[in-house]
Amino acid sequence: MPTNAPSRAIRSDGTRYDVVGIGNSLVDVIAQADDSFIHREALTKGSMTLIDTDRALHLYKALGSAVEMSGGSAANTVCGVSSFGGRAAYIGKVSADDLGEVFGHDLRAVGVHFAPGEHMDGMPTGRCIIVVTPDAQRTMNTYLGVSSYLCPTDVDERVVAVGRVLYMEGYLFDRDDAKQAFRHAAQVAHRAGRQVSLTLSDSFCVDRHRDDFRALVEDEVDILFGNEHELMSLYELDSFEAAVAAVRRDSALAVITRGPQGAAIITADEIVDVAAEEVGHVLDTTGAGDLFAAGFLFGLTNGYSLAECGRLGSIAAAEVISHVGPRPLVELRTLIPWG
Repeated sequence: MPTNAPSRAIRSDGTRYDVVGIGNSLVDVIAQADDSFIHREALTKGSMTLIDTDRALHLYKALGSAVEMSGGSAANTVCGVSSFGGRAAYIGKVSADDLGEVFGHDLRAVGVHFAPGEHMDGMPTGRCIIVVTPDAQRTMNTYLGVSSYLCPTDVDERVVAVGRVLYMEGYLFDRDDAKQAFRHAAQVAHRAGRQVSLTLSDSFCVDRHRDDFRALVEDEVDILFGNEHELMSLYELDSFEAAVAAVRRDSALAVITRGPQGAAIITADEIVDVAAEEVGHVLDTTGAGDLFAAGFLFGLTNGYSLAECGRLGSIAAAEVISHVGPRPLVELRTLIPWG
């Protein structure tokens, strides 16, 4: 653990962590390619597609040189929280293989407590092959491996109960065991008096799980994260304004990113518009939503106003899209404008 990592002592409110994330534990394989590669490999540009082992091996070979680093949406978010100076933990499933060791090491190296689930023999650690085109769009091809086999018994209830906010990743929702793990973790958090948040992750993800996500938002989720396309998909509406009206009825707090237009923080009583931070040159949008959530959650769990939380989210997103890779290259705490 780095020497500047925050203390994990129990606070007066019974919490040890600002944010506890649950998600797919993946190692990202990031490569630059032009649109001809997208067409040649029949990829859906800008989306996330689940692939099998053979497809993963084929794409890995076809790309040639690539950068490999630990990723996964919720893991990126908790690393961002730690980079801001917050206290974070992560629950996910890896195997006892080289990539599993790398994943755990990378979390601990930035001060995130890692609570891995049980190992499964013969099932490798997951990885996400990310193709970044010259327009900075990322096309993700994900082999989930053992990460998707997270089940309720993998959820460390003691960790969930001492986190101010539980942050759950929609990408993990493809298996029944994972759905049960989500609901179990949410129940543990609420019993301990904590808040529960969900990120919608991807429009295709919303299409697969719309009914389940709607039920979660109505009954289990206190804070909803997503982008405007995901929100419109969730409610099957064609306009952002109509989707905002719908989510105001269902969720106490929704944080919706809108790309260059910034973000909207939506409550029953108000909508706070957040401007996007200026970026000199956008190199890779991978992790932008994850890091926006990191900044917002760090602010929320440390007493900042909603507008300030949104500003921190924009700062974190701007940092991560200015370079290749889904995690910050500088300590985000040094970018807090009022720090």
